[in-house]
Amino acid sequence: MTRRPVALVCLLTAALASAVCALCLGTPYVAPPRIAQVLGGDGPEGVIVGQLRLPRLVLAVVAGACLGAAGLVLQEALRNPLAVPEMLGVSSGAALGVAAPLVLAVSVPLAVEPFLALGGAALGGLLTLLAAGLGRSPSAVLLTGAAVAAALQAGLLVLMVLADQLDLQLIYRYLLGSLSARTWEDVTGLWPWLVLALPALVLCVPVLGVLRLGDDDARALGVRVGRARVAALAIAVVLIAPLVAVCGPVAWVGFLAPQLAGRLRPDGDAGRRLVWSAACGAVVVLCADQPARLALAPVETPVGAWTALVGVPVGVALLKTGRRRARTGGRAEPVARYAAEADPVREAPPALIRKAER
Repeated sequence: MTRRPVALVCLLTAALASAVCALCLGTPYVAPPRIAQVLGGDGPEGVIVGQLRLPRLVLAVVAGACLGAAGLVLQEALRNPLAVPEMLGVSSGAALGVAAPLVLAVSVPLAVEPFLALGGAALGGLLTLLAAGLGRSPSAVLLTGAAVAAALQAGLLVLMVLADQLDLQLIYRYLLGSLSARTWEDVTGLWPWLVLALPALVLCVPVLGVLRLGDDDARALGVRVGRARVAALAIAVVLIAPLVAVCGPVAWVGFLAPQLAGRLRPDGDAGRRLVWSAACGAVVVLCADQPARLALAPVETPVGAWTALVGVPVGVALLKTGRRRARTGGRAEPVARYAAEADPVREAPPALIRKAER
């Protein structure tokens, strides 16, 4: 069996096992053979499984897929594996837009919250681009984004100081990312945004493939690099902001999912990696939600705490192993391709180039 079918089988097995656990485990416990019967019933088990556990499962899959796709779009656009929503002010801005009305006692309809998250995420992303300068290098955008994210997180801390005890507990759980008590209403509220984002994702795939070649080569092929990065950021905002409005910023999924996709499918183009990154993100959130529900039962922990706890060390380990393989002459993984794609002639000192020309 080749590498690709093995990776696909492992991914599907993890997704199926997590889905069964999501529907069966908890109080009450439902045996796997009874799932179909319980979903068709009107008893307490049917209500719990059909109206609480199943929409939570669907939301975990949708949230993970969107975060994984958004993470890959940002990494490809900025040619840096650390370009994730948490490092560009997008997640912090969206969280600030949703948390501010709650602390300031402003009554906001549920349908308006995605727009507040969208505005906050767009504000964070635009502050990053404007502060870094649209024409500057991707590394400058990333460093500036980290500073903007820190400033927005400081604003969130100020809001937490101003909040009363009840609001503080709600904000704290929200800021860590939680899927608790989500219903079908929360899931259906995401579909209009997905309908808007999916065509944009399909259209941006060819541009991402060109941006991977480097800024100079992309300009030579007719791509306006600054506008392309702004468009990539806008797509990431549309993918992330509605999810942050519903379940909070589920941290570091956009960092881990593209690294897993690059390891499982190292030879794919931008379109294939986008699909694999979305699938890996869905599996990561779905798997992380099970210990969030069950590890400290009957108390639920935020799923974002588990994704951060696992995602950061695993993602860093994948980055290190990918770079090590690139240095030792092995097949360079996509997580290390940004460093491996540098042109040695272009990076050589001018004196060395003149000597070689003679």
